[in-house]
Amino acid sequence: MIHAQALVDPGAMLATGVEVGPFSVIGPDVSIEAGTVIGPHVVINGPTRIGRDNRIYQFASIGEAPQDKKYAGEPTELVIGNHNTIREGVTIHRGTVQDRGRTTLGDDNWIMAYVHIAHDCDVGSHTILANNTALAGHVRVGDHAILGGFTLVHQFCAIGAHAFTAFGSVIGKDVPPFMMVSGHPAHVHGLNSEGLKRRNFSAGSLRALKQAYRTLYRSGLPLEQALVQLQAEQGGDAQVQSLIAFLQQQTRGIVR
Repeated sequence: MIHAQALVDPGAMLATGVEVGPFSVIGPDVSIEAGTVIGPHVVINGPTRIGRDNRIYQFASIGEAPQDKKYAGEPTELVIGNHNTIREGVTIHRGTVQDRGRTTLGDDNWIMAYVHIAHDCDVGSHTILANNTALAGHVRVGDHAILGGFTLVHQFCAIGAHAFTAFGSVIGKDVPPFMMVSGHPAHVHGLNSEGLKRRNFSAGSLRALKQAYRTLYRSGLPLEQALVQLQAEQGGDAQVQSLIAFLQQQTRGIVR
């Protein structure tokens, strides 16, 4: 199912049933699993591993060398999971040896037009990255996060699971899980309550997270003291525990 006008390197490994559109170029050391559809005018370079049932639209550039002056041709890689939609003009680069040497995209992500995912990023599963979102190098995005159009994320920042960024947000610090942020620079404007309800969070977890939000953002406590209070009052709720774990790991400070 490879179009006659596509160029597929003999060193690429394409499973039975992979579709490749006209004028697309698949380089060596690329593997693509069954059910994935590559549109026209797509360029995929390796080392790159792409899973099952992905759809990659025209003019995407996947697995290109990182935009990092320290990169010296090392065999770093890009790993993409299953059931992702990657729309027109998306660019996703391989990792660097200064980090883990790998850029990763999980499963069931919706990557909209002209998104850029730079080297060494780690994007989880079930995320939405809206048009023109740009992730600088070494960014981590948790599961179910939604990044609004034209969101810009500084290198080494982390976006927590179930977080939501409004369009045009400029992220220079870590965004804790479950929070809703907007602005330039971004500030937290509340808990992502509507998103959590849509994902069937229990009433108990919602109450616990609302209390955690008040402790973190409305108590006036410095982050270190707020974290101590969260640990004392979290009452064993698994979602609040994941928030505490994120806060304990942050290194850039958090959006407040």
